[in-house]
Amino acid sequence: MRKGAYAASLEALKLAGRSVKMLWQHDPAQPIGIWDEVNEDGRGLWVKGRLLTDVVKGREAAALIEAGAIDGLSIGYRTVRATKSEKGERLLQELELWEVSLVTFPMLPSARVAAKEEAPTDGLRELAAIFDDARRELTPN
Repeated sequence: MRKGAYAASLEALKLAGRSVKMLWQHDPAQPIGIWDEVNEDGRGLWVKGRLLTDVVKGREAAALIEAGAIDGLSIGYRTVRATKSEKGERLLQELELWEVSLVTFPMLPSARVAAKEEAPTDGLRELAAIFDDARRELTPN
């Protein structure tokens, strides 16, 4: 993943008044929350959102995160532009980002989720996560 790969997609979504979807295990029939913030930083994709506990799967996801049974994140995207490295590795230059899912097994081991109780009485959780695209993916070898 190259630095800036998400920039055009995030800008296009913003201009269209649309957002990156929060799904359960990449299933488009199971949205489970809202990503309030989606940004690309120096380390990769950073997302912050809320699980919707009025949705059955949202409640289940909250319980699984709290128990430590689920802690992975994964993205759904379409490749817009890619190149090959000298080693033959695919280098993603530009992506069309569709969704960020809570998953059991993330493809990128460092793509993890952390949960924090927003307020003890409201039952909603603030979801903070960092996609830490490994430095080898951001920095050419």
